[in-house]
Amino acid sequence: TLQAKMSRPVQARRLEGMDKNIWVEFVQLAATYSKVNLGQGFPDFPAPDFLTEALRRALGGGNHMLHQYTRAFGHPPLVKVLAQFFEKLLGRDLDPMTNVMVTVGAYQALFCCFQALVDEGDEVIIIEPFFDCYEPMVKMAGGTPVFVPLRPNPPKDGKLMSSADWQLDPAELASKFSERTKAIVLNSPNNPLGKVFSRGELGLIAELCVKHDVLCISDEVYEWLVYDGKQHIRIASLQGMWDRTVIIGSAGKTFSATGWKVGWAVGPDRLLQHLRTVHQNSVYHCATIAQEAVAQGFQRELMLYGKPESYFVQLPKELQQKRDWLVQSLDSVGMKPIIPEGTYFLVADISQFKSDVPDVPSSDEPYDSRFAKWMVKNKGLAAIPLSAFYSEAHKNNYTNFIRFCFAKEEATLKAASDILQKWKQEKTS
Repeated sequence: TLQAKMSRPVQARRLEGMDKNIWVEFVQLAATYSKVNLGQGFPDFPAPDFLTEALRRALGGGNHMLHQYTRAFGHPPLVKVLAQFFEKLLGRDLDPMTNVMVTVGAYQALFCCFQALVDEGDEVIIIEPFFDCYEPMVKMAGGTPVFVPLRPNPPKDGKLMSSADWQLDPAELASKFSERTKAIVLNSPNNPLGKVFSRGELGLIAELCVKHDVLCISDEVYEWLVYDGKQHIRIASLQGMWDRTVIIGSAGKTFSATGWKVGWAVGPDRLLQHLRTVHQNSVYHCATIAQEAVAQGFQRELMLYGKPESYFVQLPKELQQKRDWLVQSLDSVGMKPIIPEGTYFLVADISQFKSDVPDVPSSDEPYDSRFAKWMVKNKGLAAIPLSAFYSEAHKNNYTNFIRFCFAKEEATLKAASDILQKWKQEKTS
């Protein structure tokens, strides 16, 4: 009889070691045990009415062609309005057909960047802590990730730490650049810390990119979610950087509709043409109707740009209140929050709660990961361990922290606060 079972390995070598994914595990745990989920980064409040209205109009309107293919690299109304918007933000003329590409969420834009721009043996600098897909995506492209940490400098006066207190060491950063460096990944505002890189910090990165002729992949999905009057500065607007930067954005984060999966890459044609090659040979095309609705959302925002009724002005105001509420509620129970300057997230120090979750010295699982699992199973509160945002080599250096998402309804945040208060009372009684 013929041997039907294959004996040769079926898995492509580039997938080796890529099968583990923190989100798969923690999303499952949250679904099973959590009463309150402050883990994954999505709002549990509705997207704005004008956006859902736009989707309704697109679905029910007379244009039945919105149910068919549109232009592969981006629905024309959407790339046009994105080009207009970014012309304002960057102070330069953009061609919607060559300087903007629409992707299936920012996630696919990132994938296209690494596949299109990184070669076997190229080094890519990643600033830690980092959004966890950067490392496997670099490796799948054949590149070598090189990590450089943001180092915390706690304030002396006993005040709460801010995400601004986590900084790059300029000499350490410079030491990571070499002739093998192809790109640096910048994420500002940064997930998980909520750090908004200052003009000085961005200037330092830009100088090194120009000096070593390095590309910058700039993940700016939280560009509108910046607090306390801080300003999001786009590295592509700094001298010498437009030509070497791909900006990545997300309608999911911009319009609180993460399930729509509409993202984009903005940059010079000399870079974007290679992203288009990857795009046309992978997904080819994103949902027409979602692109149409997002285009209408941006048209509204372009008209209201800078005005108080703009969603991009209102949303950060609302989120800042939610942030302050969660900061206060964590601080009151002794889970010390690091106040974020931007994003949906804040990181909190769990040192004072360690007595509840015994250490297992023989375990190679980082402490914060065991803590987060224990917390969701025993307290019903889901969060994400900070070590998930570090490389294997460094994940044991920062195991006293967990990340919470505060882009939630007031009722959700209140329920989380109740769990924490009750837990604190049990500890002290």
